[in-house]
Order: sequence, then structure tokens, then C-alpha cells
Amino acid sequence: MAEVKDYMWNYSDPYAYLKKVDHGLSSMPPMIISVALTGSAHGKEANPNLPEMPEEQAEQAYDAYKAGASIVHIHRRLRDNPQMSSYSGDDYLEVNALVREKCPDIIINNTSSGLPGITIEQRLACVEHGKPEMASLDLHAFIMRLVIKAREAGQEPMSFDVCIPWTYGESEKYATKMKEKGVKPEMEIYDPGEFWFVDSLIKGGFVDPPYWIQFVMGFQTSMYATPANVLNLVQHLPPNSLFSMIGTGVNQMPMVTMGILLGGHIRVGMEDNIYIEPGKLCQSNAEQVEKVVRLAKDMGRRIATPKEARQMLGISEKPTQYS
Repeated sequence: MAEVKDYMWNYSDPYAYLKKVDHGLSSMPPMIISVALTGSAHGKEANPNLPEMPEEQAEQAYDAYKAGASIVHIHRRLRDNPQMSSYSGDDYLEVNALVREKCPDIIINNTSSGLPGITIEQRLACVEHGKPEMASLDLHAFIMRLVIKAREAGQEPMSFDVCIPWTYGESEKYATKMKEKGVKPEMEIYDPGEFWFVDSLIKGGFVDPPYWIQFVMGFQTSMYATPANVLNLVQHLPPNSLFSMIGTGVNQMPMVTMGILLGGHIRVGMEDNIYIEPGKLCQSNAEQVEKVVRLAKDMGRRIATPKEARQMLGISEKPTQYS
């Protein structure tokens, strides 16, 4: 069985890989599973089982935690208009407290992303006041065209055809605030050119090892979700890095499988995919966690506990309390 201390190596070195699989994937480090409950775009109009209210999010976080998730990624919605995201630190504090009450040691990860027109201050409110242990740090200029269908008869669908820019200075502002608050950045990579941002943040001392880098495959203007593109991204990882795999929509399971094989970590959840199989809507986020746990175990990868995930990520073994 792999020891937690052996969790990191040069993923693109074939000899290091062969050494890690000398007893099959069972000699790989334990795999961290993250569950992304909700997202900031689609909601119950896409899948009625997607959790929008904080109580729903806490309940689904608990079920995913029991199924094997060590990290929960949270987008908070407005109570009075759950189709829209909240950018209130108090709202994030509320949902984080509800999750912690049910999940004593899960790693709480809040989003710092947002829809067009949102300010940096609004996006960082969850970091400033919500007390997460981890937060997403998108290093990507988003060019998006999407339509979110109407919830009720007579309503107009919401449509976007936008570019959300990104700069070095903005990346430094986000990373500085996370470091000030003791929050682990989850650096999101959509394209290999974004490693320029990662390198700049490392050289500037804005982020500390071990670096948690997440590949987002199949999203608009991100890399196509192909095995060749995953291998390309892995070659760009800086030393002292861990990586996690996301595949959006139909790309979810192929990309998750690549993450398992390569010794990385994975994310599932209804933010990324509202289906459990083609044409069949998910009943819950836990259903996706259960599916990937079965896959990983069949392939020989052990699932990391929250305690192991905290050790690997350099996050305090004493979970943040919200009371």
C-alpha cells in the first residue's frame, strides 16, 4: 500500500511512473476525490436534483463525503433567486458551517469565479469572510457563448456571448488574499499557456508548495478533452505539484480515467456533468462519487481519506470550525 509521503513525483518521467506501478495501480498514492456540487450557471432547470439551497448543498456534501469525497467545492446561490450566484461572505460562511456540521473533516473549497460583470471584491468575498480551507483560482480568460434555459413558462432564457479577461495582476491579487487568509489555491488550468501564470505566481512567492493544479478539459475555449492533451499538460507541471482532472459533460469519465491511470486526482459533481450516464440525469452528487470510487477500486487505486488529503495538500489537519 502506498504511503502518503510517496504522493508526489515527476509525472512525465516514465521511469518514475514504472516505479510507482511496480505492483499495479495499488502501489500508487491514494487518490483525492473532489465533488463540485452546484456551479454558477445551470441549476434545477437542467437537473431538478442539483442542490441550490445551502441546506441541500450540505446534505449532498454529506452523502458525497460518506461515498469517498475528501474535498467539497461550493458555489453559493441566492436564497430568494437560486438561479443566481451569491457573492456574500456571510452566505458562504452559512453554507460552510452547515457542511462542517455534517462533515467533520472534509476540506471546504469555495469558488472565486463569477459570471460577467462581477468585481474582484465580490469574487473574493467568500475568501475574505467565508473561512474556506481552499478556493479555486481560475487562470483563464473565458470566452463563452451559452444559453441557460428558462425555469418557468413565460420567462426568458439567459444568454451570454462574452469574454471575461484575465491579467497577471489579477492573479496576484487573488493569490495574495488567499495566502493572507491561509486558504489553499486550487489553480485551474484550461490551456497550457496558463502555466505562465502558475510560473509567475511561484516565482513571486504568491503560492506555496505543494501546488494543487486542476486541469479543466472540454469546457468552452479550454483544451479538447483528449488523452494526448492530458499528457501534454502533465509535462508542464512544475516540481512539487499535485494535479486533479475535470472532464465536463460527456468528457467526465474518460478524463477521470486518465487521472486515475496517471497517478493524479479527480473531480466529479453536477457542476461539471448533470448526467450519470448518457441520457440519464444524476440523482445526486454522491452517485457520481460512488461511480468513480468503483472505477478506481477496480483499477487498483485506493481512495484518500480527508486526513490523508490534508497531509498531501499541506492543509491543517485540524479542520476549520465555524461555530
